[in-house]
Amino acid sequence: MMWTSTEDEKLGVVICSFRGSVGHSLALELGDIVHILEKCEGWFRGFSVRKPKVKGVFPSSFVHLRKAVVTNRGPHECVLPVEDPVVTEVTLTLQEWLLLWKQLYVKHRVELFYKLRHVMMELIDLRRKLVSGHMTSEQSRDVRKHVTVRLDWGNEHLGLDLVPRKEFEAVDEDDVSVCDLYKMHLSSRLSVQQQSSAQGDSPRQRQGELSRVPVQHHLLVHLKSFTYNSIGEDTEMFFYLYDLRENRSISERFMVRLNKNGGPKNPEKLDQLCALFTDLSNKDMKRDLYIVSQVIRTGRMLLNDSKKGPAHVQYRRPYGCAVLAMSDILQTISELKEEKDFVLKVYTCNNENEWCQIHENIIRKSSTKYSAASSSYGVLISLQLFRGDVDQLRRDNPHFFSRNVFITRKLGFPDVIMPGDVRNDLYLTLERGEFERGGKSVQKNVQVTVYVLDADGEVLKDCISLGSGEPNVPEHASFVLYHNNSPRWGELVKLPIPIHRFRGSHLRFEFRHCSTKDKGEKKLFGFSFTPLMREDGTTLSDDTHELYVYKCEDSTTFSNHAFYLGLPCCKDDLHTANAPPALVFQRSLKESFWISTQLSSTKLTQNVDLLALLKWKAHPDRVLDILGRLRHVCGEEIVKFLQDILDTLFSILDDNTDKYGALVFQSLVFIINLLRDSKYFHFRPVMDTYIHKHFAGALAYKELIRCLKWVLDHSAEVVRQDHIQEVMKAVEYLFKFLVRSRLLYSRATCGMEEDQFHCSVQELFQSVRFVLSLDGRGADTLAFTQATLLSSFPVIFEELLQMFSVQEVAEFLRGALGSLPSTGHMPQNLDVVKLQAVARTVDSSLFTFPESRRILLPVVLHHLHLHLRQNKELLICSGILSNMFSIIKSSSMDGVVQEEVEMMVESLLDVLLQTLLTLMTRSQSQEAVRGQRCPQCTAEITGEYVSCLLSLLRQMKDSHFQHLMENFQSKDELKEFLLKVLCVFRNLMKISIFPKDWNVLRLLTSSVILNTSQQLSSALHENFTEDDFFDFQVWNSYFSLAVLYINQPSLQLENLSSTKKKKVLDRYGDMRVMMTYQMFNMWQKLGENKVHFIPGMIGPFLGVTLLPQNELRNIIIPIFHDMMESEQRKHGNFKQVEAELIDKLDSLVSEGKGDENYRELFSLLTQLFGPYPSLLEKIEQETWRETGISFITSVTRLMERLLDYRDCMKGDETENKKIGCTVNLLNFYKSEINKEEMYIRYIHKLCDMHLQAENYTEAAFTLLLYWELLRWVDHPLKDLLHYSAQTEWHRKEGLSRKVIHYFNKGKCWEYGIPLCRELAFQYESLYDYQSLSWIRKMEAAYYDNIMEQQRLEPEFFRVGFYGRKFPFFLRNKEFVCRGHDYERLEAFQQRMLGEFPQAIAMQHPNQPDEAILQCDAQYLQIYAVTPVPESVDVLQMERVPERIKSFYRVNNVRRFHHDRPFHRGVKDRDNEFKSLWIERTTLILSHSLPGISRWFEVERKELVEVSPLENAVSVVENKNQELRTLIGQYQHKQQQRNINLLSMTLNGVVDAAVNGGVARYQEAFFDKDYIISHPEDTEKITQLKDLMQDQVHILGVGLAVHEKLVHPEMRPLHKKLMDQFQVMKTSLSHGLPGVERIIHRGIISSENYRLMHPHSETGNIGNLLILSDGMMVEHPEEFYRLQASPSSSLSSTHSAPSQMMSSAPSTIRVGSPSLTEKHKHTREMLMLLPHRECYANALYTNLTDNGQNHLQRALFHQLIGPCKPCSDPNLSVADKVLSIPSSWSLDSGTREALPFLSTHVTAPPVPPRNLPHGHHLSLLYDAVHLQTPPTRSLNKSPLPTTLAPPTSRRSTLNGSSSTLSVSTSSGISSAPTDQDELDSLYQPIRYGVAELRLLDRGKAGPCWSHTPQDHHHFIPLLPPLLHLHPPTLLPKPEEATPSAPHFISQPIISFPRDDQGRVSWEHGLTH
Repeated sequence: MMWTSTEDEKLGVVICSFRGSVGHSLALELGDIVHILEKCEGWFRGFSVRKPKVKGVFPSSFVHLRKAVVTNRGPHECVLPVEDPVVTEVTLTLQEWLLLWKQLYVKHRVELFYKLRHVMMELIDLRRKLVSGHMTSEQSRDVRKHVTVRLDWGNEHLGLDLVPRKEFEAVDEDDVSVCDLYKMHLSSRLSVQQQSSAQGDSPRQRQGELSRVPVQHHLLVHLKSFTYNSIGEDTEMFFYLYDLRENRSISERFMVRLNKNGGPKNPEKLDQLCALFTDLSNKDMKRDLYIVSQVIRTGRMLLNDSKKGPAHVQYRRPYGCAVLAMSDILQTISELKEEKDFVLKVYTCNNENEWCQIHENIIRKSSTKYSAASSSYGVLISLQLFRGDVDQLRRDNPHFFSRNVFITRKLGFPDVIMPGDVRNDLYLTLERGEFERGGKSVQKNVQVTVYVLDADGEVLKDCISLGSGEPNVPEHASFVLYHNNSPRWGELVKLPIPIHRFRGSHLRFEFRHCSTKDKGEKKLFGFSFTPLMREDGTTLSDDTHELYVYKCEDSTTFSNHAFYLGLPCCKDDLHTANAPPALVFQRSLKESFWISTQLSSTKLTQNVDLLALLKWKAHPDRVLDILGRLRHVCGEEIVKFLQDILDTLFSILDDNTDKYGALVFQSLVFIINLLRDSKYFHFRPVMDTYIHKHFAGALAYKELIRCLKWVLDHSAEVVRQDHIQEVMKAVEYLFKFLVRSRLLYSRATCGMEEDQFHCSVQELFQSVRFVLSLDGRGADTLAFTQATLLSSFPVIFEELLQMFSVQEVAEFLRGALGSLPSTGHMPQNLDVVKLQAVARTVDSSLFTFPESRRILLPVVLHHLHLHLRQNKELLICSGILSNMFSIIKSSSMDGVVQEEVEMMVESLLDVLLQTLLTLMTRSQSQEAVRGQRCPQCTAEITGEYVSCLLSLLRQMKDSHFQHLMENFQSKDELKEFLLKVLCVFRNLMKISIFPKDWNVLRLLTSSVILNTSQQLSSALHENFTEDDFFDFQVWNSYFSLAVLYINQPSLQLENLSSTKKKKVLDRYGDMRVMMTYQMFNMWQKLGENKVHFIPGMIGPFLGVTLLPQNELRNIIIPIFHDMMESEQRKHGNFKQVEAELIDKLDSLVSEGKGDENYRELFSLLTQLFGPYPSLLEKIEQETWRETGISFITSVTRLMERLLDYRDCMKGDETENKKIGCTVNLLNFYKSEINKEEMYIRYIHKLCDMHLQAENYTEAAFTLLLYWELLRWVDHPLKDLLHYSAQTEWHRKEGLSRKVIHYFNKGKCWEYGIPLCRELAFQYESLYDYQSLSWIRKMEAAYYDNIMEQQRLEPEFFRVGFYGRKFPFFLRNKEFVCRGHDYERLEAFQQRMLGEFPQAIAMQHPNQPDEAILQCDAQYLQIYAVTPVPESVDVLQMERVPERIKSFYRVNNVRRFHHDRPFHRGVKDRDNEFKSLWIERTTLILSHSLPGISRWFEVERKELVEVSPLENAVSVVENKNQELRTLIGQYQHKQQQRNINLLSMTLNGVVDAAVNGGVARYQEAFFDKDYIISHPEDTEKITQLKDLMQDQVHILGVGLAVHEKLVHPEMRPLHKKLMDQFQVMKTSLSHGLPGVERIIHRGIISSENYRLMHPHSETGNIGNLLILSDGMMVEHPEEFYRLQASPSSSLSSTHSAPSQMMSSAPSTIRVGSPSLTEKHKHTREMLMLLPHRECYANALYTNLTDNGQNHLQRALFHQLIGPCKPCSDPNLSVADKVLSIPSSWSLDSGTREALPFLSTHVTAPPVPPRNLPHGHHLSLLYDAVHLQTPPTRSLNKSPLPTTLAPPTSRRSTLNGSSSTLSVSTSSGISSAPTDQDELDSLYQPIRYGVAELRLLDRGKAGPCWSHTPQDHHHFIPLLPPLLHLHPPTLLPKPEEATPSAPHFISQPIISFPRDDQGRVSWEHGLTH
């Protein structure tokens, strides 16, 4: 087999999908278009248009071949289908829409999704119709219109480009001028907005443009059925159009005869009951029209009474009526192209006397006057609306007219009566009658019979038409109204009487009484008559006529019509005076008959003067009078008989030219001007038709020239110019008559008198030039005459082309236009008319001929130049220019065009540039140009002038540019021109002249600018490069244009679809690259002048490099090297380049520019210093190589941070990411690049982000960075950001107040107080006592806030970000984050995974390996950490309230640790504590928390291991400290108080000890083998023994206090505790060897010891092992397993095993180890417990002191232990309520009580309340504590810090006693206010003044808190500010510790609450 190239089979459509089951096959889908390359025995080889790069074979039977046109045959051949361009566009557009349509669904744009689907389906149907080819031309045009409207609609809503079209087909921009392209875009945009297509011409109708012939509308009415069931008689149905406003019918009637079964009476008319109501104008369609249908039955007199009249006598009787409002259906039928069905309800008249008004009553809904005939009665009709000429409709819709459609004409004439349209219809309406009863007892049943008789008295046959649809009849009998002597019929009939039978004819009306008796006779009782034409020849007037009724009972008397024609027919009859006495007929004086008539005739008139003119030959002596009276004839009569009148006038002129010539000329002028009236303007085509087809006055031209010349010559002499102006208005048609007359004469005489005619025309134009040359500034009438004459141009010259050559006519026109005075010497209105004449000249065919255009172009350009120079009539000028350029473009193949372009360049280019600059500068102003009416017009005018300029530049060749440059006389002129061009081009880039979707026009604009700038660049280089002539302004303007050009959105090909990108590249290429090469070449030509553009052009050039186009970057990068080299050579450094590059890089990237590849861009600069030999040779001797490389390295690092910042800011990133990016960039600017201004800018950006996230503390620390840069000096500062110009002192003061305010909102008052002191010092030094008072009050208020307001301890989390997918500032780094309020580990994990949805949570705390660090993924490692204070001084001060200590534990912290337990050596199964070690990791941060961010990077790590013995010491010590604190709170309480917490705590410790607790420690560490093997632990073992013994004694004190306070009902619980305590003591194997020593040391008093052991001697106490609260475990490691759950966290004090670290919620992506089976129920119960931050007694209000269910309450307290706040970050909410301090605590609960919790723990958390004055809780021990540092409970790690100096010294208790704070809250400072709630545990130690005095006297008592005195607060110790603070704000270390006791003789001053409320930040801002 051989494959051969295809010749004809080039294009195919896949008709069956092909999956490709053979080798090298091409998979195809149904509908794919394939390009066929080769064929071989039933197979084709080619590719799908969708994937042109994939080629393969496929069966030929699977495709349908299509005709195609092949160009450029070969490997790169182009194949285009041979089909309708609209079809091709629809196909391609639907393919493009399909992808976007799917994206709409993905993006949830549901409404547009369904709308677009509907439009796509419509387009498919319309495309199918076009492809079928079975449509008429009009239908095809309509389909194309609908297609383009839908295409434009879809493109607009999908954001695609607008397609310029002409005649519904897309145009090629190369084939049309830019002006035409602009008009097409404008037209397409309007078509989208108006949902209708527009022509390719300008949408604005220019002045003087002739209106088109009005469109005629035609309504098709098709009667489909008339349903009724009770008439049973034949019926007649009449349809007509009724105007409600004018209360009259406007159309003839369409009549249908139906039989008694409802079918047509004539079977041949079945399904042919159609009528076309024609000649409806636009005005008619706006009327309040109704379709009225009247039903007349033919049968008995009364429908339901068979006795009334015999059956053989038929009467026409009214039955019913139906109406349909056209206003309701007009919109529907206008849009449809097919018939639409409607049902009309039939109503009957309740009173037959009102039959003539039934349709009005139905319309006005007068329901009392009509009723529904039956529920089943109705008329079913279908309607369809047509437009256009009736003959054209017949040709386009033969299927309609094949059904015998009946034409139903409009009453009266249509808008236009064309010559040859002959019509002679008289419409007669039988109105009403008044008749006598005639001696009868009842009224008559009157029937009127109408006859039309000729002059001989014979009845005219077929001259009466009851309606279209039925044949004419010789007579008509009206319907009968029953028993009515005053009948009102309102029945319309048409009388189509032939014109030749009209004269002498008359109408006779015979009146008969229709009897209902058996005979049913119709008895004649009278008649009336009226002639149709009067004696003067006029017809019966259009009016209502009252006719006399003559008595007559015998019809035979009518045999001689002369008997009654001599009688008067009405009171206005002229026969009345001369009538002879009536011998045969007597008039009935009391009876009358009324009719109305309307004549629609083109041959008969009712006007006497018009009739006299038409019959002038009958009275030749009256011709002068007749011509004079023509002006008084109604205009409607004149236009109706226009042809006859014109024929008459020219026949009079031919009869006697000398006598009647002037009058005929005047009459002709009158008629022509009549047609100028808007009312008759649409009759102008009638005049044109008459001139070309019916005019026969061959000699008339001579008289017309003579009269016209006489008028022109005498126009200057006449003061009143009215008649002169009338002639000027008629000049257009006068010339048409003149030229046509001369043509007729030439044909008749074979061209005789040709020279005479030419001479007369030349003389006539001399008169024209004379009139135009007159100065009309002082005479308005003359100016108006001139304007009127100009307005007739160039129609006159269009007519002259029939007689003269184009050169001759052009000379006539040039002479006329050249005779006009200059612009400044004529009135403004004449100036406008002159331009309009020029515009018509350009629009005329005369301008399309090169011969005539060469003659006319100079004068046209002259007038345009004058107007543009003065900025006058810009709207008209733009239209002239646009048409000129369109003609030039269409004639561009002619050689003469180049000369014309040269003329236009010389005349228009400069003035066009100036005009555009003027328009652009005032485009936004309200100043309007003449003709400009709205801002849209301003933009439109600017767009037109831009298109004109682009058209001119596009036509210019190289020779034009060269000649243009040579014409400049000096460099200054050239410079001015270049600056104009460059400025206009720059404005085009900046201002959106063309909308974004006009991409075709925008690309063409870019192409023209590129070519023009290339032409101008040579002139710029040649004239302005040398040192003597170097002009920075021109060069800078050029470079600015180039940069703007390259950055145009329309040229960014990366944002385009692949299809559109290919189209742009194929047509234009990448114009950015072309301009960049051009710009680079110009840069290289600058030489030493490059330094002038440093640093100004660094930013613009840098913006170019930020575009994602590698070729652009490769071109531009060397420019930066040149800049650096130039500045280095001139200044010895490149500081300016460096500074500007960094500034612009920051601003540009922040705006969203740049991409990932840009990170590596500047590394190319480093290569420029080495690998390129040419560059290397240049800098071999330079010394700045290292500096340059260092600079570029810094810039590259800056780029990394800037791009991260940009990505975060422009995406939907979380606030944390944005803040992190900003902090990273901020630190870089401070540490590596000393850019203070940018540093300050990012400080405020970061502050704003913190404020938005409500991180007020971080916002304050951020502003402090700027605060530190300022000094307290009066140095003036400039405007910066939102700061106004002010002194440095005032700016720093304002910043101080703002920072203080933010610290206040963040509740970090300790940080705000030093700033208050700083401000106070400044105010005091300036003696600003008002501000000093304010700041001191604020400082005092902050002290109160510290002691009184609630603050929550935050938790801290360590986060590791691993993987290359993270942003640069996070990648492979570790951070410690300060959590939000109430945020625990689970919530934090959820938040982090939400911020990084692609991240994977790691399930272990181990350091990740290198594979994870370098992978393209995201891994998160999260676990909680515990803060480690830097100093423990504050925490060791016993008198410092707990709420103050709480602040210092978690603030100003830089070190954090977390623990991991592990077994070393062999694990002891009996006692695992022997081998259980702790691995403690300490993380040191780069900055302390809190700071400018909520998280900081881990700077370094420290790792230590804690032995089992050290851990046991720590656990027991912490529990002892906790017990001391708790017992101290209850020691001095009164009886009957709430002691739930004390009971639960004691129960937990004692019960755990009894069940084995500390004994495990004894077994592990007190064993002889252990002591012998670990001699180094002897001291620690002793310490552990002492601590265990201390615990026993502390428990004894606690039980003694509990015994004193316990409620009687709770005694069983106390007894249980005492019993268990005894068991605990006896279980200790070594007794209490150090009791006496302990008493001596003063740990507990002997009295308290006796209280502790009232019934026993000193005994031995065994070891205790107590595990975690609330549960008992058999092995220590089970405690860790209990914490592992999907929502668990890791212990902050002792971390869980490795498999428990960084557990993420199971619902995210990864799982966590779950609870063991035996602890699942326990964990569920724990989760029911309330939040950790609440009181036990506040949470469980149902557990009162004197309540019921004491046993349950006791069990509850045994279970939950001390319910106090817990800050352990790794514990769940329930764990923290149970207050599990560590894995090895000394208290325990009972699991058995858990079921009780599940049903009773339901109360929500309640916030604490304040403690009233006078109530204090304190505990004083008789001896000092052990010297071991007070260790924080494992729930709260101590956070020592460097402290700011307090405002006063701390009080001491004679140096011998110290106070133990009992507060364990996490910053919660309020307490209960009720007396019953004084047992709350959250009270700080407060001392009254009396207590301090007592201390001073050295009288120590058991408890000083019993003395009720006013209390005051401790002044809190303050943390230092950031390390950046000035040293003067930091305290000296020795100042923090008091050197001597200080006696406080009076309380510290505190402000009342109201005063504190007034001390607000707002008050501070007013100072």
